[in-house]
Amino acid sequence: MSHTTSSRPLPQEERNTATEEDLPPDGLPEPAPDAAEAASDGGEATADAGEATPEQDTVASEGTDPEAATETETATETEAATAPEAATETEAATDPEPDPEPDSAARPAPGWRDRHPIAARTLAWTTTVLAAVLVLVTLLLPNDPARLTPAAFVRIPVEGIAGAALLLVLPQTVRRVAAVLAGVGLALLAVLDVLDFGFIGTLGRGFNVVFDWPLLGDGASFLQDSIGPAGALGVEIAAVVLVLALLVLTALAVVRLSNLMARHRATAVGTTLVLGTAWVLCAALGLQIAGAPVASRSTSDLVQARMDGVSATLKDERAFAKEAATDPYHSTPGSQLLTGLRGKDVIFTFIESYGRSAVQDPLMAPGVDAVLAKGTKRLRAAGYSARSGWLTSATYGGSSWLGHSTFLSGLWIDNQQRYRTVTAGDHLTLTKAFQRTGAWRTVGIMPGVTKGWPEASWYGLDHVYDSRELGYKGPKFSWSTMPDQYSLSAFQRLEHGRPHDKPLMSEIILTSSHNPWAPLPKTLPWNKVGDGSVYHSVEKAGKNPVDVWQQTDRVRTEYGKSIQYSLNSLISYVEKYGNKNTVLVFLGDHQPVAKVSGDHASRDVPVALVAHDPDVLKRISNWHWTPSLNPGHQAPVWRMDTFRDRFLKAYGPHPDSAVSPAAR
Repeated sequence: MSHTTSSRPLPQEERNTATEEDLPPDGLPEPAPDAAEAASDGGEATADAGEATPEQDTVASEGTDPEAATETETATETEAATAPEAATETEAATDPEPDPEPDSAARPAPGWRDRHPIAARTLAWTTTVLAAVLVLVTLLLPNDPARLTPAAFVRIPVEGIAGAALLLVLPQTVRRVAAVLAGVGLALLAVLDVLDFGFIGTLGRGFNVVFDWPLLGDGASFLQDSIGPAGALGVEIAAVVLVLALLVLTALAVVRLSNLMARHRATAVGTTLVLGTAWVLCAALGLQIAGAPVASRSTSDLVQARMDGVSATLKDERAFAKEAATDPYHSTPGSQLLTGLRGKDVIFTFIESYGRSAVQDPLMAPGVDAVLAKGTKRLRAAGYSARSGWLTSATYGGSSWLGHSTFLSGLWIDNQQRYRTVTAGDHLTLTKAFQRTGAWRTVGIMPGVTKGWPEASWYGLDHVYDSRELGYKGPKFSWSTMPDQYSLSAFQRLEHGRPHDKPLMSEIILTSSHNPWAPLPKTLPWNKVGDGSVYHSVEKAGKNPVDVWQQTDRVRTEYGKSIQYSLNSLISYVEKYGNKNTVLVFLGDHQPVAKVSGDHASRDVPVALVAHDPDVLKRISNWHWTPSLNPGHQAPVWRMDTFRDRFLKAYGPHPDSAVSPAAR
């Protein structure tokens, strides 16, 4: 069965258009009429040779002679071969200076990577390696400076293996979002680890994500007092920049690694399987490097520990609120409180950072022990006797107010949330017990308080003399607003040396031994203290905190000198201004920071009771304290929160029922 296809010749315009469409994209110069016509013929001949036209289909279907067809095809091929040559010669004659080649004109200028391929590859590999190192460090960074060793970073983190496996199966958009979130999360965990470093070094504990944020402001204030406003501002800006940079760089690092895994999926899958198998084997065999397991899961353990810490903090807050609401002395009438001290001027004095290390460390103890031994003799010559022991503070290295409130409230207050809870209630403090009796005027000497202090009413103080009311005209000594000797001199001038219709109960905070222990004041004759202006020359001649803190031994030496100064000031005050009714209780609020007291130091602080009246000391004879200002190694150690009840029982209406010295 034959198929006949009808066709018609294309108009001249359409043929010209078809020929123009066959030209290269950039086009060629328009040929002369003869050459164009020849080129058009050649183009048609080429089309005829390349594929059958409708006319050829018709002829073939009608049975055309094969030989004639062959001759026609040969002629057509000859014309097709000669036509382009003629067109080329015509174009050359018409345009002797042809345009540049189309490909060369359209090609863009080579970029930096094309000009420097080796440098580009090196930069790309370096960036990838740095990204991997950053992610690995954030995964393996410990939160304890004692474990910050090179061995801690040559382990296999299971979190990295799990994260890689997850990123490999996620679609592209979700994978990028997950990579950014993972990078930000790792950076935040690293920031918390660094905060742990600082808190362990100063307070002997890690950073609590619930209630420790306000302490960062206290740290900024301490920096300002230590290195000046400009230096503190520089440190704060640098810290913020570093945190932001860590967040951004860690996120970019995880994104880069995830993109690399996506481009080389087969290799990434194989590497992940190998590392996962190695982790399982190392975990099963218990392999370790320098005491650290090769199969690491430190990041997940830290995350779990922080979550448990938040949960425990919230539970502790509720439990402590119930404990603070229960007080055996809450309803005790004032007439039955402190009957054994009626008529006495009682002084409770806290010496900043006065800890066990000051009297037992080989470097610092000789000087401090000599002051205590000499002070015991001086007071004995003035008619006083002393007893001393140990108390375990609720805090370490700082947060002095936690030690003060623990000692005076009889509650263990070891964090800021507990402090806020107890000060918002009506739990009876030791100082408020004096106020409740109505037999004492109660005052506070608080040189470290520089603004409003609402806790004064909770402590039961009739009046508080803060740094603004003590009349000091001299310079600050780093953090300490004034020297201890001046604080005691102001106490004598404002309260103790004045006539009263009631005896005094005083709470005095001595701050000269506060970190950073440079510059330090000097002991002066009491009649030379004046308004404190004399200390300008003393402060200028003192040491720079930055210079002192460059060497650990130098820091410890200066700390020891500061304790000697505070003790000398207090002993000298009692010796000069005390009388037969003076009763002094003085103690440290906490140990100094780990750089001074050493790693894993105890939280013990010395406590001493000094009195002129022998009956005062007789009431605590069953405490078995050491008969001097320096507690011996065998002196009893009590928790600081047990002191309030022991003291109230010893000096209550029934002294024979005083509590035994065993810790609760």
